[in-house]
Amino acid sequence: MIDYAAPAVTAENLLVADPRWHIRVRGLTKRFGDNLVLDHLDYDAERGKVNVIIGASGAGKSVLVKHMMCLLRPDSGSIWVDGTDVFSLDPRPLAEFRRKFGLVFQFAALFDSLSVEENCAFPLKEHTKKSKAEIRDIVNDRLTALGLDGTQRKYPAELSGGMRKRVGLARALVLDPEILIFDEPTTGLDPIATRNVDEMILGTAARYKVTSVVISHDMASVFRIADRISMIHNRKILASGTADEIRNDTDPRVYEFIRTSGVVAAGGAGA
Repeated sequence: MIDYAAPAVTAENLLVADPRWHIRVRGLTKRFGDNLVLDHLDYDAERGKVNVIIGASGAGKSVLVKHMMCLLRPDSGSIWVDGTDVFSLDPRPLAEFRRKFGLVFQFAALFDSLSVEENCAFPLKEHTKKSKAEIRDIVNDRLTALGLDGTQRKYPAELSGGMRKRVGLARALVLDPEILIFDEPTTGLDPIATRNVDEMILGTAARYKVTSVVISHDMASVFRIADRISMIHNRKILASGTADEIRNDTDPRVYEFIRTSGVVAAGGAGA
């Protein structure tokens, strides 16, 4: 018997219905001139987990993330964050929506002329009306949580690469984002600093209960931190799954990408 009182099942309410997924991308297409970068791409980021996006250089990883943050608009397709169709938002609610995201840049992107404390305070001064005392307390809390207490008066040039990454993360955390985006967080770091950054990502996810989206080429790092891995290939998501599922994926394109990275693809990680 048909239940005529039941709501219609549509693509829209299916996307909204499942709380497991913090970000849901459907049919995303983006072209720059004659260059088709994303072609009806579907992607899901799991709430409260470390979601890593892998793929060759130029595959469209950064373009996908910029769409999630509404820094780019697609030619077609939709992105849902917490059940909201983000491209339907008017300018004012869109600006407020963007505060759900914190971005940790590849090379930290700190202001060289500002101290660590001033760098971290900058977003609070720009986007809130908090007092100087409140801002100082928030900054000190984030720096202490990341093992950076005592660096407040230092300048970026006085810090190691790994410490600059931590300061960049502290700055991203001061506005209490729900989603953290990490753009190639281990690029240019030695193995010890890389592992420290991996631990920082995992520790932040556990402490602040954020959803993390990480763009990375470093497969050893990927398999250390990822709850979920998605690979972009030929303008679409080719494969998504847990670290073990991706490591043991029999698709030759996935296998070759992992194997050439120096990590054992099927049967265990070389990290």
